Amino acid sequence: MTRQSRKLEHLKYSLLLEDGPAAAGFTDFHLIHNCLPDLAWRDIDVSTAVAGIPLPQPVIINAITGGAADVTAVNRELAEFARQTGTAIAVGSQYAAIEDKSAAESYKIVRKTNPNGVIFANLGAHAVPDAARYAVEMIGAQAIQIHLNAGQEIIMSEGDRDFCGYLSHIEAIVEKVDVPVIVKEVGCGIGREQAKALVNIGVKAIDVGGTGGTNFLAIEAARGQLKLDAELLAWGIPTAIAAVEAVSVIESAVDVVVSGGVRTPLDVVKSLSIGGAAAGIAGPILKTLRDKDLDGAVHWYENFILDIKRFMLLVGAHNIHDLRSSPIIITGFSREWLSARGINTVKLATRKKIG
Repeated sequence: MTRQSRKLEHLKYSLLLEDGPAAAGFTDFHLIHNCLPDLAWRDIDVSTAVAGIPLPQPVIINAITGGAADVTAVNRELAEFARQTGTAIAVGSQYAAIEDKSAAESYKIVRKTNPNGVIFANLGAHAVPDAARYAVEMIGAQAIQIHLNAGQEIIMSEGDRDFCGYLSHIEAIVEKVDVPVIVKEVGCGIGREQAKALVNIGVKAIDVGGTGGTNFLAIEAARGQLKLDAELLAWGIPTAIAAVEAVSVIESAVDVVVSGGVRTPLDVVKSLSIGGAAAGIAGPILKTLRDKDLDGAVHWYENFILDIKRFMLLVGAHNIHDLRSSPIIITGFSREWLSARGINTVKLATRKKIG
């Protein structure tokens, strides 16, 4: 099967399959109502920045697809949605266009449709720096995502089986490209040891990509008509836990993006309260475009952002900075996990707004 055919099947099954089976973990995270918010609605600010790139709202349309002529129309619609809403968007892996230049149009359409928007390029960690530079140039990207997907690859019959040297590959890309590098998992999460290693080589943002959202192991199993063990399908670090792990070791110059099962405005607000700079969403936007058309999807998204502001007011947070210093209580399995990892959940529950 060609890489282009594979991209079409990824798109098909991302729309057909449900999230999970593992949860994202947000139900273990609880914000505290502030009955004295001391805020005016007009003063609530949802703007943020990722890897030094200003964003008008804390949501990124994460990588979905690309690399096949038949999905060019999908990417055009996603790019138009991003243009109308001012949302940053990442294209799918551009390796198909590295192998076959004729596939580049399915990515270039995003920049053509959204000429002034924030767009992230995307390649796997096996890529060489020249390929990364080409991917950035192809779409005039402001940053590049380097994705990690060992779990997905080992389910694919045509997938990679050698994952040696990925950290050094990423470091070489960091040194050679002229835009920030964002490292992203695609559904199994990033633990704090790996997050720290990535910080040490100079990446500017880490997208934790935990369990609970679109499950690429399940997608590959469906493609290959495989029956995977339930424990394998649920493999990974829950998104909310991975976010806390990453935040616990990052430096101020490195941002965390929270993705993997972020489905509601409250999930976004919890992600930001944990310490994320933004949340990544993919499947819900694609499905809403399918179900409601472009105008309906834009209206849905406007209400989505409106609810983020409502929750911010209810916890007394004027901006993203305030959310990061608002108390968040962690219970259940997540608390047990994080306590076992030496992360102080009481400190998160008792912190106070700074400034």
